[in-house]
Amino acid sequence: MGFVGEVWQVRRGEEPVGEILIDDADFPWLSGKFTAGPAFGDVEELFARELALTKADDDGHWARWEEAYDEISRQVTLTSPDGPVPEFLLHIEGERAWFRWSDEPFGEDDEPGGE
Repeated sequence: MGFVGEVWQVRRGEEPVGEILIDDADFPWLSGKFTAGPAFGDVEELFARELALTKADDDGHWARWEEAYDEISRQVTLTSPDGPVPEFLLHIEGERAWFRWSDEPFGEDDEPGGE
């Protein structure tokens, strides 16, 4: 697929959070090797908490997930080789990252989490 080999950027303001070298495209999800940048330490805990909540199975965990992900969305941007994407769902764990994106806001039927 055309995405493999692309490098996507994750940024916090002007600071690089990291790069994702796409090595798998299972549309709508893309995944790849994540290389942390200087600002990753500032948001690493947010990504760890968000991912842990996708795996939780207690009452209210999706509401807590939404709060955690809203904070990620406020702090980071995702940029494709063609420019910033307005809507995305991004997970980072170790040296792997996977995400989906849209040029339009996600609908209510779009599932959080997932791979």
